[in-house]
Amino acid sequence: MTPAPSTRSVAVLMVIHDDAHDLPPCLAAVAALDPAPEELWIADCASSDDGVATARAHWPSGIAGEVLELGENRGFAGGMNAAFAASTCDWVLTLNADARPAPDYLERLLALAESQPTLQPGAVTGRLVRFAVPEEPRRLDACGIYLTPTWRHLDRGSGAVDQGQFSTPQRVFGGTGAATLFRRDALLDVSFPGGEVFDGSFHTFREDAELCFRLQVLGWDVLYAPAARAEHRRFNLPQRRSAIPARFNYHSLKNRYLIRAYHQTFGNFLWTLPATLFRDLAALVWVLLRERTSLAAYHWLWQHRTSILARRRWLRKRRRRPGRALDRWFLRRALPLPDPEAGIDD
Repeated sequence: MTPAPSTRSVAVLMVIHDDAHDLPPCLAAVAALDPAPEELWIADCASSDDGVATARAHWPSGIAGEVLELGENRGFAGGMNAAFAASTCDWVLTLNADARPAPDYLERLLALAESQPTLQPGAVTGRLVRFAVPEEPRRLDACGIYLTPTWRHLDRGSGAVDQGQFSTPQRVFGGTGAATLFRRDALLDVSFPGGEVFDGSFHTFREDAELCFRLQVLGWDVLYAPAARAEHRRFNLPQRRSAIPARFNYHSLKNRYLIRAYHQTFGNFLWTLPATLFRDLAALVWVLLRERTSLAAYHWLWQHRTSILARRRWLRKRRRRPGRALDRWFLRRALPLPDPEAGIDD
């Protein structure tokens, strides 16, 4: 599974749904990237605003690609799959419309991936910060994804005042789909049968974390490059759950269990049970008392149990790393990069 020698061809992939207001500054940031991406693919999920026209009007000069009008809302997962299928580059940068990468963002990510010959870099993510707020300190948004024993996946540093922490390049569990660079060979390697890179069943929320689970268990590494900076305006936070549309909360609950159904080993189930059981019961009580629109998530999981188990079996047959390699991510938020002369301590 040794990756081919790295090249620097990059495609930027975006999914939009009523994001016209964010597109001009986002596409201006894409146009300023150095090195410039070779392709840009924007999947429009049945926007009701003028997002398609806005994207075409602000298309960065000299970059190939087009707006893919899907005609339906396939969610982030389905939209990204369509954009990835259209791309041809060796690396793809998944980018939210509300993200603004710095001009050297790609250069910093590629440089870190190329500096690690003893690893299998499948993805590289940067240092995301929240948009500046007048008279308030700048806050971090995401410095890689980490796991907890309750099977939560969270963004490192999310909401913390940016004081220069997380300043060391490291291995992390994963990177947010808002602005992470993925190696094409890695995505093809971990794709589900039929070529699904992101699991379309997720539609919205947690699909980036599930993809990172596949990268990890199938032998690829995710790196964190603190010198690569991007701004990101994040609205969907746990503390804002009551303000999020019901359909998004439904997908969030469904996808929480879908990740575990795919990736939890029996040993992990046993040692995380005290933490996960309490959280699962609390979630059920919340849904019954305050969020009954999400009850359908439990029905969906039961209704699709056959296909869920089929994908679990497919993943188990292809696993290249032992369960303990995954378990460590529930206890550590990052791992150091290996000394090239000493080999990898896995």
